[in-house]
Amino acid sequence: MISFLFMALFAPLLAPYNPAALDLVHRLAAPDSTHWLGTDELGRDILSRVIWGARLSLTVAVSVVGLSFLLGLVFGGIAGYYGRWLDVTINTFLMNAFLALPGILLAIAFVAFLGPGLLNLILALSIGGWVGYARLVRAQVLAVREREFVEAARAVGASDFRIFTRHILPNILQPLIVQAAIGMAGAVLAEATMSFLGLGVPPPAASWGSMLNDARPFLFDAPHLVVFPAIAVMLCVLSFNFLGDALRDYLDPRTRIAVGL
Repeated sequence: MISFLFMALFAPLLAPYNPAALDLVHRLAAPDSTHWLGTDELGRDILSRVIWGARLSLTVAVSVVGLSFLLGLVFGGIAGYYGRWLDVTINTFLMNAFLALPGILLAIAFVAFLGPGLLNLILALSIGGWVGYARLVRAQVLAVREREFVEAARAVGASDFRIFTRHILPNILQPLIVQAAIGMAGAVLAEATMSFLGLGVPPPAASWGSMLNDARPFLFDAPHLVVFPAIAVMLCVLSFNFLGDALRDYLDPRTRIAVGL
């Protein structure tokens, strides 16, 4: 995980070549001392493109999870805190309407309508991603809103916004943080999928998904074009899943007690 963050932050310093620079003389070169991971069909250095692809994937993942988290917090918090007709409207109608269609299909339709691009990709993936956070926030708020400390804050005249931000939110953050860490893995995989379908960030931007798509015709002649981007996607998704599991074990007091015993 730290390695991917390091690559994303310092991509201009770590990449040995310009990821968009063409070198047709050395196209489809196998890995050697000059190009450690070889070159692609246009002679571009694969190592440089993998490093810059980490920046693009993590930028999309952080943005998608952040926007989905914010939307889920707002809608789920309103539904869980106020209940009644607001809960019915948001939970029964709005959330179920988004859950009726797979998120990836909504993202494909959104990008196909507005066109590929970084901003459109982030918005498209956030459209279907916020519902999971909203459902989780709603359930957590329903469990906390009738607790004694909330009733005490309400009795002294605290506003709804203060009660939610100062008393409810700190007590529901633990599962949300775990969900966000696991959601990062899904966002990286979704970005790679969209780029593989040609609906991600347009060329010449380096993306792991677009690299896999471009490498399909050369799967048997130059398998390194497929292997290295695929390994990057796999390791990145796996590291976020491990991070989510580690956070869940660390933040759950019952797990810490069990380990201590």
